[in-house]
Order: sequence, then structure tokens, then C-alpha cells
Amino acid sequence: MADSILLLAAEAEDQNPLLPATYDIVWSLVALIIVGLVFWKYVLPLFQKVLDERSELIEGGIKKAEEAQAEAKAALEQYRAQLAEARTEAAQIREEARAQGQQIIADMKAQAQEESDRIVAAGHNQLQAQRQQIVTELRGDLGRTAVDLAEKVIGESLSDDVKRAGSIDRFLSELDSLSADSASRK
Repeated sequence: MADSILLLAAEAEDQNPLLPATYDIVWSLVALIIVGLVFWKYVLPLFQKVLDERSELIEGGIKKAEEAQAEAKAALEQYRAQLAEARTEAAQIREEARAQGQQIIADMKAQAQEESDRIVAAGHNQLQAQRQQIVTELRGDLGRTAVDLAEKVIGESLSDDVKRAGSIDRFLSELDSLSADSASRK
């Protein structure tokens, strides 16, 4: 055994310590080629398959995003069209409301004018009735005053109602005829 150790030590002196032995290099290359073939045959296709799936998924996501963006644009355009239509409709409603308001104001003014005319006419009729009543009362008072004056002038009593009524009527009709004559002369 000591001989074999010496023999190995002598061989080791001939060999470069940085370079491995030839049989180690050969067997390492064989193992590397086998691992490379297994990797190329089985592992690399799996990686390629996963990368392709991810690529398709990303491309599909991009396509979906573009479709969603197109749908959003269409929805935005539709929203803008509806908004413009709503604004137009609101303007029409405002115009109609303004016209109806003006019509209502005109109707109310007409009703107020009619009511005012009716009140003025009723007041005028009431004034005519009161005037007629006052004229009648004044004629009666004037007649009594005239009879009282006549009694004082004549010195006799004119208390007979029939005489008094006849005298008063005659006196008042003379006054009416005098006032009618004076009015026609003017």
C-alpha cells in the first residue's frame, strides 16, 4: 500500500493541480449532455408552453382592455348624446313654461280687468241707487220744508195729507220742469 501511495504521489507531480483528470472531464461532459438533453426535451417545452400561455393571456387582456375602452367610448358618446338631448328638452320645457306663464299672466290680467269692471259697474249702480234714494228723500224733505214755509207764509195749517201730497207733487213737478228747461237752454 505504501508503494501505491508513492506511485500516486509521483503521478500527481506530473499532473497540473488546476486541471482535472481526463476521465473526470469525460464523465462530467457525459453527465452534462444527458442533463442538457433532458432539459431540452422535457423542461424547455414546459417553459415555452407557460410563456406562450402567459403571452396569450396578456394579449387577451390587452384585447379585452381595448374592447372595454371601445365600449366605454361608445357609452361616453351615447351619454353625451343623451345629455345634449336632455338639454334640448329642458330648453323646450323652459320655453313652454315661460309661454304658459305669460299666458297665465295675461289671463289673470284679463280676469282682474273684468273683475275691476264688474266692481266699478256695481259701484256705479249702487251710486245711482243711492243717488235716487237721496233725491227721493230730499224731495220729501223739500216738500215738508215747502209746506212748513207755506204754512208760515199763509198762516194756516196745511196738515191735510191729501192736500199736502198734491201740493208737494205739483211743486216738485214744477221744479223738475224748471230744471229740465234750464238744462235744455244750456
